[in-house]
This record gives sequence, C-alpha cells and structure tokens, in this order.
Amino acid sequence: MVPTERLEQIIQRFQFLEASMAEGGDIDIAAVAKEYSDMRPVVEQIEAYRVLLSDIAEAEAMLADPEMKELAEEELPELRRALPEAEAALQLSLLPKDAADGRPALIEIRPGTGGDEAALFAGDLLRMYHRYAEARGFKVEMLEESSTELGGIKEAVMRVSGQDVFARLKFESGVHRVQRVPETESGGRIHTSAATVAVLPEAEDVDIEIHPNDIRIDTMRASGSGGQHVNTTDSAVRITHIPSGIVVTSSEKSQHRNREIAMQVLKTRLFDAERQKVHDERSANRAEQVGSGDRSERIRTYNFPQGRMSDHRINLTLYKLDAIMQGDLDEIIDALIADHQSQLLAEMNG
Repeated sequence: MVPTERLEQIIQRFQFLEASMAEGGDIDIAAVAKEYSDMRPVVEQIEAYRVLLSDIAEAEAMLADPEMKELAEEELPELRRALPEAEAALQLSLLPKDAADGRPALIEIRPGTGGDEAALFAGDLLRMYHRYAEARGFKVEMLEESSTELGGIKEAVMRVSGQDVFARLKFESGVHRVQRVPETESGGRIHTSAATVAVLPEAEDVDIEIHPNDIRIDTMRASGSGGQHVNTTDSAVRITHIPSGIVVTSSEKSQHRNREIAMQVLKTRLFDAERQKVHDERSANRAEQVGSGDRSERIRTYNFPQGRMSDHRINLTLYKLDAIMQGDLDEIIDALIADHQSQLLAEMNG
C-alpha cells in the first residue's frame, strides 16, 4: 500500500497551499490555485481512506467489549470489504498526471496506403471523431480540410476543446486500418487500406518560443476541392520552420486568420515533438502497449463485412462497427485509459 509518509506529505502540501491563498502576499495566485485544485481530489481520497481505516480500527477495538462485540462483528466484514476498493481508488488518484490532459487537442487525419479508398476512410474517421466530440459536448473547429474529387480527405486538422479533451483522445494516435468493399469497386472484393491519426495537445504561448528568423512565411493561391472555387485569392499561408523542417499550411478565406491558424499548428507540432522526445527517453528501457506514441503503429482495424472493430493494443474486439463509426467510442477509450492506468500502477508498485 502507499507509504503513510507520502500521504502525510501530500496533506501538508495541500494545507500549505490553502494557507498561502488565504494570506495572499507575493505568490503566483493562478499557479497556486491550479495546484490546489489539482490536489483536492487526491486529498479527498486520502481522507476517505483514513476514515475507513479509523472505522476498522474502532470496530476491531469494540470486539473486546462484550456489549459492543455483536455490533462490531456485524460492521467489520462490510468495512473490510470496502478497503481494497478504497486502496485502489487512492492509488489511481496518486498516479502521475499528464500535464497536457486538460488541454484542447488537434486531430490530424491523413490517408495512408490504399489510394482513393484510403482518402474516403480518412473522411469517415473525421466524421467519427466529429460526432464523438459533439456527443461529449466538446467544441469542434475545423482548421484545415482538403478533399478529393470523390469526397475523401487529403488532409484534415480539427481543433477540439472542452474538459479533459486530450486525456480522452490521446490514445487515438496511430494507423487505423479498414477492410471493406470500396464504393469504387464493382467486383465486390474486400480491400485493405489505412489512414493515420495524430492527436496533439495544443501548445500554449509559454510552451514554445519561435524566433522570427527560424520561419519562412509564404502566401499562395488557395485551391478548392475538385477544381472548384475558381475565383480564389492569394490567401493561403504556408509556414516553414527552418530548424525542424516542419511545414504547415492553412487555406481558409482570411489570410490573417490563416497566419494565426498556421502558427498555432506549428507551435503545437513543435510542442508535441518536445513531448515525444522526453517520452522516448523515459520509455527507452520499457515497452508500453498503450500511449507508446508510435504513430507508425497499426492500432486498430475496422472490418466492415463482419461489423467488427479490433484494437490491437489491448486485444479488444467489438461487434458494433456501425455505432462506432457514428462516434460511439467511449467503451474503447475507457478500456484504453484503464489499461494505461494499470500499467502505471504496476510501475508504481514495482
């Protein structure tokens, strides 16, 4: 179980933060308030655990009292049954938090192998995540979307904001494979194609500083899908980050807005690269099934003829593909989060 000294240190830190906010003075009130808010659920779990231990100790002491023994024998089994659950809840609350979990996320979707069918599947994934986000009450904003003549997606970047967005979506990064008879296929043969998904926590200004000399900004003619929008203007913006080679484009109607979007996406990709570097260093000596961050990893297969979705990281198979493509993803996401938490618990107790 968690050492008593560690629990005491957490309580003392929480009380110090509480006193600091009450006194005011020369402190960063926003930072202190955030840490206090983040610690509150942990402290509540510690207090609930301590109350339960105290109740068990009292009931055990009552066994020696002939008048109270019968009551104690009645209460003790129930109290002891509650203990493992309380310990598990406490350990979960003590798991290291990803500082980016509460941030908005950028979802980038691109077709992989499979030509037109891969682009159509990329469009299906875009709609799936859009529906999931809306069902959870998240706000969705399309930053970039370029289409093929058949209605597929060449590239899409979607910003999703709301409570714990990145925490819910971060395990979606990877290669998504589809097996189905393409709409363009007259022979009825099942094809396999793929699309890649990258979920990035949105960067804040304090995370990444971009030196003006490190970027090149080009404006260019925005092109519509399938040859449409002939009367285009030179509004599209392409930003190249010279040190990393990252190139970002935005082709909405407003050049000013395109510059804003492209800079935000560039900051987010640079921030993600930094996080990935730190993650790789930490996990160099251990294999992680979920959250490996390897975007070349095939994580999931969507088999339309059998109505089946299989997540290969956790060996989860569900036969409700229609509902999943409509955005019913919570069962999958909850299972991925639970698996990740179990790995963290194993590390913490190892």
